[in-house]
Amino acid sequence: MILKLIASLIKEYDQKQEQPEPAAPHEILQHLMEEHNMKQVDLVDKIGSKGVVSEVVNGKRSISKSQAKTLAEIFHVSPALFI
Repeated sequence: MILKLIASLIKEYDQKQEQPEPAAPHEILQHLMEEHNMKQVDLVDKIGSKGVVSEVVNGKRSISKSQAKTLAEIFHVSPALFI
């Protein structure tokens, strides 16, 4: 009986909490770069030229599937984060 009450209260609490907006792929990339103390130059020749890297990091260019795969390998995460 108490277990059901606690489960019900937890469920009600969770439903009332605001859900965060999903982050854009370039925001995830920026966060991972910051966490790994990386700069844009560190990604040059891995996902593209200096200009391409700048556009990707700043959200002016979408991340391609091949770039997502490379970034996933670099940061040890799922490529789905970048697509």
